[in-house]
Amino acid sequence: MSQTTTMTVRLNPALSAFVATNVQQDGAYENVSEYVRDLIRRDMERKEQQAFDRLKAELAQAFAAPESAYRPLTAADVITRNAAGA
Repeated sequence: MSQTTTMTVRLNPALSAFVATNVQQDGAYENVSEYVRDLIRRDMERKEQQAFDRLKAELAQAFAAPESAYRPLTAADVITRNAAGA
């Protein structure tokens, strides 16, 4: 069963007005909680996309490397390298 958490957020007048315009009758959200949850979900998705983009860039670089740049590694080599933080 999921558990919810209540949080208090302090906003300056400009931010508060901005939130209010998005939550009013003709706004995109029914209440402030819905708006904040959507913002958090979008931020999570943005961070996941950034991590995925970094991984794609690293893989593209690895696949573009010439065969001579590769060296054989055993599982023990990888474990040792990862334990060292390399």
